[in-house]
Amino acid sequence: MLRWAAIFFIIAIVAAVFGFGGIVDAAAGIAKILFFVFLILFLISLITGRRKSL
Repeated sequence: MLRWAAIFFIIAIVAAVFGFGGIVDAAAGIAKILFFVFLILFLISLITGRRKSL
């Protein structure tokens, strides 16, 4: 998921260089959402992965 966030971030940068304002906003928004979803899932996996079963 972090890979997709990076891809949309690169798309946003390339679109900004060429002056496509609407595409920049959309790609940056998608990248931001994917990054936060990745971050939340990563933290959940850290918390649940550290439990020791009895």
